[in-house]
Amino acid sequence: MKALTRKRSQQESTSDKGGKGDVLGRLSGAEAAAVLNCLLRRHPELRSEAETVAADVLGDVSFLAVADDVESAVLQFDYGDLNARAGGHSWGYVEPTEAAWELLEEAVEPFLDDMKRYLELGLEEPAQGLCQGILLRLYRVRDGSKNDILGWAADFPGEAAGNAFEVWREASPKGRRQLPRCFVAEHIPEWEWAARPSRKSK
Repeated sequence: MKALTRKRSQQESTSDKGGKGDVLGRLSGAEAAAVLNCLLRRHPELRSEAETVAADVLGDVSFLAVADDVESAVLQFDYGDLNARAGGHSWGYVEPTEAAWELLEEAVEPFLDDMKRYLELGLEEPAQGLCQGILLRLYRVRDGSKNDILGWAADFPGEAAGNAFEVWREASPKGRRQLPRCFVAEHIPEWEWAARPSRKSK
């Protein structure tokens, strides 16, 4: 009996250690950030290394992966989502077209926020990758055939792409950013404006 108890105790101890060792992997984004901030306060000598690692992580952007994420975000809605947003509410009536635009804008907004954040950090290449990914996926859903909600906001892909491009371009002091012609020609040929120099350029 003692042997069995001892064995069970050892197993529980091992299980506990495994559980505790997995705490970091179970943290939310906010909790992970809090842990990192605490570590850097206690060990300020690690800040330089942490910033290098952060830059490496943020710099690993694939426009194709971004495009897939944008597609998932844009195409996630169905008529149930539209009906919940459209129609009569205590604050008034919302047209289906307006509701569709709101849903799609909310879907794309996080990607625009990430691009702005990258630009503020001076991470030019990953910011461009985000811009390319956003435009690529919006281009491929521009005819509205892949989703019923897009059918209620036919102009959304083009206008949202133009807005994302301007956000990316205008972050340059001289406003001269343009996407590589090879990218535009291969992936978004009907949006050749993305490869044109801005009017600010001489």
